[in-house]
Amino acid sequence: MNELSDVRRKKLITQVVETLVSEDQFSVSNVQLQVGAISRQMVWNIVRDLEIEELIEKLDADRSMYRWKANRHLFAAQDWVDSRVHGTQLNQAPQEERPRERLRQLGAGKLRTAELIAILIRSGRAGESALQAGEKIANRLQDRLESLPDLGLPELKRIAKSVSEPAYCQIMAGIELGRRVAEAADALLRKKIKITGPASAIDYCLRTFSRLARDAKQEEFHMVTLDTKNQPIANHQITVGTLKNSLVHPREVFRPAIRDAAASIFVVHNHPSGDPTPSDADLMITQRLESAAEIVGIPLLDHIIVAGDAAISIQEWRNR
Repeated sequence: MNELSDVRRKKLITQVVETLVSEDQFSVSNVQLQVGAISRQMVWNIVRDLEIEELIEKLDADRSMYRWKANRHLFAAQDWVDSRVHGTQLNQAPQEERPRERLRQLGAGKLRTAELIAILIRSGRAGESALQAGEKIANRLQDRLESLPDLGLPELKRIAKSVSEPAYCQIMAGIELGRRVAEAADALLRKKIKITGPASAIDYCLRTFSRLARDAKQEEFHMVTLDTKNQPIANHQITVGTLKNSLVHPREVFRPAIRDAAASIFVVHNHPSGDPTPSDADLMITQRLESAAEIVGIPLLDHIIVAGDAAISIQEWRNR
């Protein structure tokens, strides 16, 4: 955008914003009448951006009436206008530097974490672009990106003021959608997997239970049912909490196995400490389940312990 068009655009936006600030409550149609020849689309874009930034709020369902949520007398109107014209919005950056353009050209996998977050934030605020907000969040979480889903709106807003409620919802929805896509891909992959021994069981657990291994704050005990071809049928969570014989009861383990008509099973649990070394309790639980497996007629192939990026097979551990 050249200097002349920037000057013209700044003048138009200033006229709309000054009209909005003149009243505590306003209707978009009335504002449109007052600003005359300025396009309805520009007026709506300005109103939308103010709403996204939580400076105004709608008063009715059909979005015809709005009121100022922030103190309009303290609103830095000129700074806000300048931010729209001189670069705190992604669409003011050179086209080749805009995250959305780069995504279309290169694919999402080539974008930095900050750029992906910026696309979800969409709109910046005065003095902070969406990309700058993305950089702040990515830098703050660079060594613990996995904690992003656990952050609430107030926490993210303290890191980057451009994270409005709609932006926060978009970030969380994007994370959840990514999880579900990954789960669907894992389900498809499970159909091609065969558990032929400790190595394949460990490989399966490190991929399928990566969240359990890295993020879970408590011990969780899961069971995987297998068909006659040693392919996974389903994963079942049995219990959450410190493992004890009283918690991991054979009937709770084998009930879903019988329901799945499983030919065999293996079990897996995590060590939040980060050390997958089996405890005495882990070994005792394994022995108890092996005894129950002989009675039920559904073999227990292994017990895998996952912790961080590591995993141990109790079958291999006992055979060392």
